[in-house]
Amino acid sequence: MTAPELQPPAPPTPVLQARGLVKRYGHVTALDGADFDLMPGEVLAVIGDNGAGKTSLIKALTGAVQPDSGEILLDGRPVRFRDPLDARRHGIETVYQDLAVAASLDIATNMFLGREVRKPGLLGRVFRMLDKKHMREESARHMAALKIGLRSLTQPVESLSGGQRQGVAVARAVAWATHVVVMDEPTAALGVKESGQVLDMIRRVRDRGTPVVLISHNMPHVFEIADRIHVQRLGRRVAEIVPGEHSMAEVVAIMTGALQVSDGKAVVADKGAAEAIGLS
Repeated sequence: MTAPELQPPAPPTPVLQARGLVKRYGHVTALDGADFDLMPGEVLAVIGDNGAGKTSLIKALTGAVQPDSGEILLDGRPVRFRDPLDARRHGIETVYQDLAVAASLDIATNMFLGREVRKPGLLGRVFRMLDKKHMREESARHMAALKIGLRSLTQPVESLSGGQRQGVAVARAVAWATHVVVMDEPTAALGVKESGQVLDMIRRVRDRGTPVVLISHNMPHVFEIADRIHVQRLGRRVAEIVPGEHSMAEVVAIMTGALQVSDGKAVVADKGAAEAIGLS
């Protein structure tokens, strides 16, 4: 009697997917049949030259714009986000480049901005008093989980360094995200030390099981932190790269159209462009 053949395990379902997204602004096509796949527990970097459509892609995935056609799936099920609040209700949190923090308010208040917790009973229902003690305790717990060291949660955000402010924004996103955290240029305008701290935070978010979408122009940071790289060009995904299988120069060349990926290998797509950057 022969042993039954073992079936290979089914591939995991992507947490967030897009298929054939199209977005036009008048005569300009920002997304031209764009696809996207974010797998569980990974850091996926999204890169692309100016005008590649990566901003429109991320805005579509987070509810900031409505695609003209195509499909977005969350845990394999079709969804349509009416606005960013709708995406947040589905557990997708975004850390924008400007952080969207209230500089004059303290850290705990920023953590619960728009989600303030009222005291139980009449004090909360009738007098609408906030439960500041609970919010401080929960904020401290999230900060500790991401190993963000701050002197006091009652200090205003404007008194923090750039890296610490980024930490507050990241901790707030992680506290509320049940599916995905999107980070838009999180190391922009930060020094070497603070950038390193932010990259460490991203690793800890991933290690907690929350997948991260990282939009970045900083290729060394992308290669240091990303599990996979989504390359966007001319409104669509042209490649998915695993760092280590391609050099940084090759990935930049794919992004600019000098190379293309065929059967997992980078091959010349534009001989003149490839020669200009020394890859031909």
